[in-house]
Amino acid sequence: MAESAPLWWALALPVVLALAALAAASANAALAAEPGPLRESLRLLAQRRRRTNADDALLGRLGGVLLPTAAVLAAVVLPLGFRPVSDLSVGIVWFNAMEALAWAAVWLAGWGPNSALSLIGGYRFLAQGLAYEVPHMLAITTAALGAGSLRVGAVAQAQGGLWFAVWMPVAFAVYLLSAMAMAFWGPFGQPVGRDVAGGAAGERAGADRLVFLGGRWLLLVVAAGMSVPLFLGGGHGPLLPAWCWTLLKTAAVLGLLLGLRRRLPAVRMDRFLELAWLVLTPLAVAQALVVAIVVLHR
Repeated sequence: MAESAPLWWALALPVVLALAALAAASANAALAAEPGPLRESLRLLAQRRRRTNADDALLGRLGGVLLPTAAVLAAVVLPLGFRPVSDLSVGIVWFNAMEALAWAAVWLAGWGPNSALSLIGGYRFLAQGLAYEVPHMLAITTAALGAGSLRVGAVAQAQGGLWFAVWMPVAFAVYLLSAMAMAFWGPFGQPVGRDVAGGAAGERAGADRLVFLGGRWLLLVVAAGMSVPLFLGGGHGPLLPAWCWTLLKTAAVLGLLLGLRRRLPAVRMDRFLELAWLVLTPLAVAQALVVAIVVLHR
């Protein structure tokens, strides 16, 4: 059983996540030759909030606030090295539940403005979530099966000899794809697509837009960070301390996801549904069966 992190790490977690999201956004802006996130944040803070006719301001703002909140709550089970903020006995279930909270957040953000295109973006995210959630859940359950525990720290500890990404490559690949879909990132950016004038974020301006987009970056960082204890050995590694290996591996996964954004084409929603149900889900089930057989014959 992994030991929980000290109180200072619990208090510092939101700050660390924000800095990681800022670094990832800066790297993405540099690759795309776009204005940096600090400049864009200042512009948005100086911008007035946008109101539409008959909007539900409470629900709209609640959705925007819930998105970064869900990301931070999901991160409490992420171990820095091998010590998470909270070493929950069902940490993997907790992480998945916070993803469901993100579903509600994006949908509320799209519903609140009482705008057709914004609502389309919210419903697109629900459709995308229904598509990626089953293979995603199978992928993270496969990692838990390999370790024989739902405790995230225990999954990381179980990879002292061989990383799960090596003998669970399908689950790892499915997880990375679903991580991008969870943060509606890159080829899975349809919920905030230009074809619907920004979708769920289309009617958001000023601080509301900053919080929503910041929450999206936090989700991407947390999803990338979760891949480390699940599939990349957590803090295991030579020479360097465990916490350093965790940060380096997370940075590497983030770099991979940023690169994939420019290499993978945008996925139409109906095509993604077909891909998820007819390809990713059977592959994830097959991977889980292989792992179950290996575990039973240890």
